[in-house]
Amino acid sequence: MTIVDAEGSAGTTEGVRTQIRDLVAEMMRDPAGRTSPSPYETARLVSLAPWLVGHHDRVRYLLDTQRPDGGWGPPGGYSLVPTLSGAEALLTVLRSGPPVDVTRLVHAVDRALAALTGLVGAPGPLPDTPALDMIVPALTDRINHQLRHPEKHPSTAAHRWQRLVPLGLPPGMTRRRLTAVRQLVGGGAPVPDKLLHALEVVADLAPAARGVTPHSSGTVGASPAATAAWLGSPDRSGGHEALGYLARVVGRYGGPVPCATPITVFERAWVVTILARAGISMTAAPPGLVESLTADLGATGTPTGPGLPADADTTAVAVSALSHLGLVVSTDCLWPYETSEGFATWPGEDGFSTTTNAHVLDALGRRLTERSDDAPSRHRAAVRRLVAALRDRQELQGSWSDRWHASHYYATACCVQALAEFGDPPAVARPLARAVEWTLATQRTDGAWGTWKATAEETAYALHILLACGIRAPGVLDAIRRGYAYLSRHGDMAGPALWHDKDLYEPTLIVRATVLAAQHRARRLLTTLPECA
Repeated sequence: MTIVDAEGSAGTTEGVRTQIRDLVAEMMRDPAGRTSPSPYETARLVSLAPWLVGHHDRVRYLLDTQRPDGGWGPPGGYSLVPTLSGAEALLTVLRSGPPVDVTRLVHAVDRALAALTGLVGAPGPLPDTPALDMIVPALTDRINHQLRHPEKHPSTAAHRWQRLVPLGLPPGMTRRRLTAVRQLVGGGAPVPDKLLHALEVVADLAPAARGVTPHSSGTVGASPAATAAWLGSPDRSGGHEALGYLARVVGRYGGPVPCATPITVFERAWVVTILARAGISMTAAPPGLVESLTADLGATGTPTGPGLPADADTTAVAVSALSHLGLVVSTDCLWPYETSEGFATWPGEDGFSTTTNAHVLDALGRRLTERSDDAPSRHRAAVRRLVAALRDRQELQGSWSDRWHASHYYATACCVQALAEFGDPPAVARPLARAVEWTLATQRTDGAWGTWKATAEETAYALHILLACGIRAPGVLDAIRRGYAYLSRHGDMAGPALWHDKDLYEPTLIVRATVLAAQHRARRLLTTLPECA
């Protein structure tokens, strides 16, 4: 494989080319993909599968990653799900015979329960993370059940914890959806594919759930926790492949586990499109890349990875990636997701994803570019509707937000790049200008950008926003120069996790590709300006 700069090799340093080659090689060596460990998912394995190899390592991981204030994960509402999971898991460990120091465990539970009393009563909306309205009541009920039976805990603190019962739900949240799912699974109805990823919310019913069959790779819902819940115990009949899946995941991550694995198509499609959009293409696709992107591509698209249902977001990016690799793939697989508002991530989605619609605009827009003379009118109409839908959802300050990422910079970069490339210039000029204004106004004094703190990932998104808009005003160039300088110093900085799953995660190679692409694009611009050379 050779990495080629679309505008000539002079615009890409050998160092960047080497890093990109290394990234692609690493991606191809690891078909499952790589994401950061999840406090939520790791805690579910601690509670549901203490028999699984690495149990003590997972308990230590929870103790080591607990924040000083008692929570896990990012600040605010994002902390609720991992903190509920961590607290319930450590209570279970105490009850079943702790593998580590009891005093440390009790102190950790004390702090976790104190954090939870503040989190569940906090005003304001919770983040829109998957299965939130099932996970929170399910874990709250499990914690309350444990606290109501202090005699089962070997610590005198258990009687003190009993005074916290019942731990309530956040304002406005109900058990309605969890109750409906419990009735569905308990009544013997087939479990919809979309629920498999969070099957652990009905862990007591999961082993007998009708119609749940692990993927050939052994996973249920591409989730270690859901797979462990379906197994129930290590000696389940027919559970050999599922046990193998869990052992492989634990072995790859050394104890703690991610929320979703494998993420083959998701990782590979995003990396290819990120690099291609930055003008970095592959003269020949590495062996197996195209095959992995097309293996599960059918009439309704492709899933993120084995064990998950197909979705419009992954499908759109995969179609774009294949186009960048020189293959023409039908976009008909996107039409099942079309709605009156735009495109749903999956049929019946409760909400609207700006980034899913931006990615569909990328896929359909590229198809119009490739077939400008004979593109179906349906494609042209859909592109116009998508442009209008994204314009209408721009926020007052000039940014976009999305349900699949915690940062406005990610959503804004996705929307800006799609609108700049495929929107009618007069129609998108003002939205793009407003996005630039917001990006300039939120740059930090050190040249970086970030939601909670300065991050390399968000700084890269901000640079992609500014570079995509084609505005060369002095303020924009200065911001690009300062952002590029920040990435030159901190481009290899990891985290924090910003991507939405059951809790937040970082898709490591996707983020690394984003940063490298931003560095490449910024340097290519800056070295063409005499005053910046």
